[in-house]
Amino acid sequence: MSDPQRQVYDQILAARTGSNSPGFPVTDNDGSLLGPFNAMLLAPRIGGRLQALGDAVRRGELTAREREIVVLTVATHWKSEFEWRAHELSGAAAGLSETELTALREGRDLDLTDRREAAVSRLAGTLLAQGALSDEAYGEAVDMIGPEHLFEVVTLVGYYGLIALQLSVFGVR
Repeated sequence: MSDPQRQVYDQILAARTGSNSPGFPVTDNDGSLLGPFNAMLLAPRIGGRLQALGDAVRRGELTAREREIVVLTVATHWKSEFEWRAHELSGAAAGLSETELTALREGRDLDLTDRREAAVSRLAGTLLAQGALSDEAYGEAVDMIGPEHLFEVVTLVGYYGLIALQLSVFGVR
């Protein structure tokens, strides 16, 4: 690895240790990066910034359940097997039940009693299906979760959509 690649590699590992561990391995037995992380080393200047954005969205204000609902909705939409496998573990750790995980995997509506979680789920699905929000949907989202959490959901959908595209292009299954 070049020095810039080594810096990104070290940043990736540092961001995924301790309490911020994603629940799935980011390296294999020989220390090689798995999933989208290896591709980030191809262009370290961009890869490092992308890794930093990923770290930021994992530390956002949404609950772990809300965040994983969004990520798993994106994984299903883009048919991203790696993203699904990685975040199924994180989703279970965040408290998603097997029934909820199955519904997410099959692209079915979740029967959520928590109104915020239901709003976040609808929002992610709408963004993926339409690529935008109507004025009415925007107003409902702001009323239900607030503008800062709406921004976070939009960013999660975009970030994990980008990761799904990179996984597809670089053949990570």
